[in-house]
Amino acid sequence: MNSGRDPFDVIGQLAALRRYARSLARDGDEAEDLVHDALVRAYEKKQTFRTGGNLRNWLLSIVHNTYIDRLRQSRSQRRKAAAAADLAQADDSSNPEHTVRLRQLRGAFFRLPDEQRDALHLVAIEGLSYQEAAEALGIPIGTLMSRVSRAREKLRALEQDSADLRRNSHLKVIGGGKDEND
Repeated sequence: MNSGRDPFDVIGQLAALRRYARSLARDGDEAEDLVHDALVRAYEKKQTFRTGGNLRNWLLSIVHNTYIDRLRQSRSQRRKAAAAADLAQADDSSNPEHTVRLRQLRGAFFRLPDEQRDALHLVAIEGLSYQEAAEALGIPIGTLMSRVSRAREKLRALEQDSADLRRNSHLKVIGGGKDEND
């Protein structure tokens, strides 16, 4: 009476895993990352799955535990980022334009989602390779590359918006500040 089905058919469970991840993460990209990370864990721990056990429940528990682990890691990273931001508040007042731009960039960087900011920091600031950064964050390299790509895209969009704003500004300097009646 064996139907020939693989008892470890995770493909058939993807819809349920994605729904649950979406309800936990409340964000489509985060949910996809969560499912990806959970499936990697499931395959790594495949030998612990009991034949005849409920695969769906087992996978959902892995999604849940992965989410909790990521939440804890995120809170820790936020505390570290806040401490780093406090240290970075010392600004260089010798070039006001540079100071303003640096503050804007820093603000945009800290507004990135935690996972994207962590990944971009390790690759762009610390100079780690994708493999090293993925290992440091405990995530697959594909997930890291996706996060770095999304972070860079958001920062590029901010830069483009800023350039468009400067180019289309309706405020113009007229007359150089001297009163023409003097």
